[in-house]
Amino acid sequence: MVEIDKKIIRAYALKNAVEHEGRAVVGSVISGLFNHGLTKERVKEIMPVLNAVIREVNAISISEQEKEYKELEDLIGHRPERGDALPELENVSKTGIVTRFSPSPSGPMHLGHILTGMLSSLYVKRYGGKFYLQIEDTNADNIYEPAYKMLKEDADWIFGNVSEVIIQSDRMKVYYKYIEKLFDLESIYVCTCDSEDFKKLVDSQKSCPCRNLDKKENLRRWKKMLSKTGYSEGEAVIRFKSDLNDPNPAFRDFPLVRINLTKHPRQGKKYRVWPLMNLCVTVDDIELNKTHIIRAKEHRDNATRQKMIYKALGLLDKYPNVYFLGRYNFTDLAISDSKTRKAIEEGKFTGWDDIRLPFVVPLRKRGYQPEAFEKIVTQRGISEVDKVISQKDFFEVLNNFNREVLKDNTRKADFEKCDEKQANLVILMPDASKVFAKSKIKPKKDEVVYFDKFGYARNNSSDSKAKNAKPTFWFCHE
Repeated sequence: MVEIDKKIIRAYALKNAVEHEGRAVVGSVISGLFNHGLTKERVKEIMPVLNAVIREVNAISISEQEKEYKELEDLIGHRPERGDALPELENVSKTGIVTRFSPSPSGPMHLGHILTGMLSSLYVKRYGGKFYLQIEDTNADNIYEPAYKMLKEDADWIFGNVSEVIIQSDRMKVYYKYIEKLFDLESIYVCTCDSEDFKKLVDSQKSCPCRNLDKKENLRRWKKMLSKTGYSEGEAVIRFKSDLNDPNPAFRDFPLVRINLTKHPRQGKKYRVWPLMNLCVTVDDIELNKTHIIRAKEHRDNATRQKMIYKALGLLDKYPNVYFLGRYNFTDLAISDSKTRKAIEEGKFTGWDDIRLPFVVPLRKRGYQPEAFEKIVTQRGISEVDKVISQKDFFEVLNNFNREVLKDNTRKADFEKCDEKQANLVILMPDASKVFAKSKIKPKKDEVVYFDKFGYARNNSSDSKAKNAKPTFWFCHE
C-alpha cells in the first residue's frame, strides 16, 4: 500500500490554489493524488486529512500560498494529469475525418449530449474534415417540434464547428432507394407474422413463413405497405435477413422499416412507411462518407447491425472506424428530455432555460464556457468504462476547468450583500434563490464577472438601460 504523506497532500492543494485564484477544491487535489499512488478504495480514508489541509490552504493569502508552494513543488514535480491528451484515431486521411452527432428531437441538448458529442467535435478540430449534426426524427411519436431549432442553436454554441445539419425525415426518398436496393439483393423481406409468434420462432433459430418469399412477392407486399389502402399500422414490417444461428437473438432478422400513421410534425401525412434508426444511420453514413464514429456504448449492438447492412450492400470496406463511450451515471441528477418537458408543463420549472436544469441554455446562462466542457471530455478521453459520480463532484471538476478558461479574461469586482432597495444588481443562484448586492461595476450584457469570495456570474439582464433596471447575474460557481 502506497503511503501518502501529508506534505504531498498540501503540495497538491497549494498547486491547485495558486492556479485558481487562491481556492483549492477537493476533486482537483484528489486527481493529483491519484498520480501519486492514491487508489479509489483509500479516498474515504484520507478525506478528513484532505479537507483539513484544504481549509488551511484556502485560509492563507495567495502570496503565502505561492511562497509555500515553491518550497514544496519538488515533492510532486510536474506530472501530467491523467487523460490530459486525446488518443490518436486510426486510419485518418490527409483530408481529416467525417463524423456525426445524432440526437433525436425530443427536446433541447442536455449535459449527456455534451459529454457524448464533444469528442467528435474535438477530433474534427484536430484533424479537419466534417462534423454533421444528424437529427434522428423518423419516429413521429417522440418529437418535440421546437427541438429542431433548439438543437441547432445548442450545437452551434457548445461545439462551434458543425459543418451541416442533416434532418432524416427530409431524406425519405434516399432511404426508400436503399430499401429497394436491399430487396434486389434479397437481403430484406416483408414480414406479416404476429410479433409474439415471430419471437418464438427466431428464439428457437427457425425462420418465419415470410422469410423465404420470392422477390416478386416481397415487392408486392412493399407496395401494399406504401398504399393508403394497404396494410395497417402493426400489420407488416421489413426485416433484415441475417444469420438465424447467431448466438445473440437480437441480431436475428431484426426490423428495419415499419408503418407509423402518427402525423409527423415536419412531414405531416406525406409518408406512412418509416425506416428505423439502424437503416437511416447506415444510409446516412454511406451517403455522407462517414469515416469515424464515436458513440455511447449502449449502441454497440446497433453498430453490429449496421455493419451487417454494409456487408449486404457490398460496402464492408467502407465501414467507419467505430469507438464506444461509457456513460456518466449521475447518482443524484436526472437528465431526461421527456421528464423535464412534463415537469415544465406542470410548473415545476419556468422553462427549458431554468438555471436548475442540466441543459445547454441554462448552463450557458450561468457562465459556463464550451472550453470547460472540452477540458472535462479531453481528461476522460475515449473510455468504455461507466463513471458513477454525484452532481456535486462532477460540477466541482467542471467548475475548476471553467475557472481556468475564465480567469485571465474576466473582470474582478468587489461587492457587498444588501437589501433589495439598496441593491444595484441581483445574483440568481443555481437553486433559483436571489442574492441582492451593491457593486461599483457596470457590467455589459452577457459579460462574465468574478466577485471576490463569491464566484463567477454572467450578466443576463434583458434591459439594462431601463430606468432603475438592476443587472441580473446568473451565478456560475465559486
